[in-house]
Amino acid sequence: MARVWLFGPDVNTDQIIPGRYAPYMLKNEADLCKYPFVEARPDFAPNVQPGDLIIAGSNFGCGSSREYAPLALKLVAVGAIIAPLFARIFFRNALNLGIPCFTADLTQTLKDGQEVELNLAAGLILTADGQRLELPAPSSFQREVWGSGGIAPYYRQYGRFPGE
Repeated sequence: MARVWLFGPDVNTDQIIPGRYAPYMLKNEADLCKYPFVEARPDFAPNVQPGDLIIAGSNFGCGSSREYAPLALKLVAVGAIIAPLFARIFFRNALNLGIPCFTADLTQTLKDGQEVELNLAAGLILTADGQRLELPAPSSFQREVWGSGGIAPYYRQYGRFPGE
């Protein structure tokens, strides 16, 4: 089971990880896992579990293009991020890191702390009360990148990108 972490609209990269926790400011890049939402939601980093879902309002990942914002979320092993709209560069950085992102609005459907099950292969979220929430189907390329763990592992595995 995964826990839902509910956020509002316009979650920016400074909220995801403040600049003072940039990898070049830390002793070790792996320490990024200690700081996601450290100011915006201090309970997140110490309590998030691998596979948990971020459900947010529109414009998730807006702000600066710092690639270590999605990296911090990868390091805590977020299962997926679901929002009605993503900042384009955040969405691409998340894909490059192998983080599933779905464009859907579930902020009025799911509750903060609710336990759900994500079936990534089927594109479904199943709630404890039997509700089945279908997610938009990702492209086959997205699925392959997610399955490989990100764009670099994908390239190492296939030696090319689609269309090359």
